[in-house]
Amino acid sequence: MSKNEKVNIFWFRRDLRIEDNIGLIKAFAEGHPVLPVFIFDKNILSKLDNPHDARVDFIHKNLKAIDEKLRFKDSGILALHGTPEECWKQIVSNYNINKVFYNKDYEVYGVKRDTEIQSYLESKEIPFLGFKDHVIFEPGEILKSDGTPYTVFTPFSKKWKEQLSDDKLEFGKIKINEKWAEADLPKFPELVELGFNQATINIPTFNLNPMFLNEYSKFRDIPFEDKGTNLGPHLRFGTLSIRQAVEIAANQDDTLLNELIWREFFIQILAKFPHAANASFKTKYDKLEWENNEAHFKAWCDGETGYPFVDAGMRELKATGRMHNRVRMIAAGFLCKHLLTDWRWGEAWFARHLLDYELASNNGNWQWAAGTGCDAAPYFRIFNPETQLKKFDPEYKYVEKWIPEYGSNAYPEPIVEHKWARERCLSRYKAII
Repeated sequence: MSKNEKVNIFWFRRDLRIEDNIGLIKAFAEGHPVLPVFIFDKNILSKLDNPHDARVDFIHKNLKAIDEKLRFKDSGILALHGTPEECWKQIVSNYNINKVFYNKDYEVYGVKRDTEIQSYLESKEIPFLGFKDHVIFEPGEILKSDGTPYTVFTPFSKKWKEQLSDDKLEFGKIKINEKWAEADLPKFPELVELGFNQATINIPTFNLNPMFLNEYSKFRDIPFEDKGTNLGPHLRFGTLSIRQAVEIAANQDDTLLNELIWREFFIQILAKFPHAANASFKTKYDKLEWENNEAHFKAWCDGETGYPFVDAGMRELKATGRMHNRVRMIAAGFLCKHLLTDWRWGEAWFARHLLDYELASNNGNWQWAAGTGCDAAPYFRIFNPETQLKKFDPEYKYVEKWIPEYGSNAYPEPIVEHKWARERCLSRYKAII
């Protein structure tokens, strides 16, 4: 590719696929050859403390697979390692750019980054064009009749379903004329060059098989059955199109569809109420007096609380990067309500370990568990982990899988007593109501 030849650039971020990729489709529609770019963002990578982070490994593997496909077409991904500002200055100096295309990111950092890059590119008279790809309805599309955002899930979900139509799912199926930029690109960077090594655990493939989904509703609350779809990481990094997932769920399983709507609900909540990223959605709960006992927090992190349903989940998380959704709810509620530990401590721990970590969902679910979020449920919702265990793991199969010493003297006694902890929690919450 001549440096004088105009190219469109497509910026891969959370959309690591060629098929059903809206921004990429738009880039090809312009007629110019398309040069794909990915930036291994130092602003993000520098905050990760695990050199074997499975998420970085997953991103790298998927990008490398795309790059290898494009090499057969005399193209490839221009993969750079640095801050977005540094990398875009390098790109602009090396290529004759017609337009830059990307799919929108709604998280706080993503919005700030894109605003800054847009300002820089427009100063160079390069259009920066963003498209909706990560969601079916982006923030601002599903609103109440008075034009304000929903803060309760059920009415949001109802309107979401009412507005879902075939055209919302069809766009990504348009056949495109691929015209990749022929380029002599530098060798794709290896993980070690990014400061990481191969992960010790892998992100599992997703399962949307109709036979499997027939049992999804029946077994989704039974942690030992492990009947989750594993969609989370694939939607997080865009190796699966949200349109494909929604189309299958809409035709197969309403329970799964609701889970996908919850994801969009939390995305629009954080986009419309960005203060909730670091503070209580309901600001009065910022006055809550937390215990923040570091020894108790460590016991929770290590799966040593003496409550087997909680501990099994925390050990599963540490070992695999995954935790069953029912158990996440119990473990999170236990930390906030029984131990009176600030939900932000737990959110940060999950962010560090979860393979499917996504800020909006993680934040929304933690605030739900803490009773500080947008959900209308009362603060006095305090789950008894022992009762939950009897209901969802009555034969102790899940517990015994993750706690081999359960039932022996090696397993610790409960670090707090349920009734006492519940009363303490209620007293603290009532003090600020």
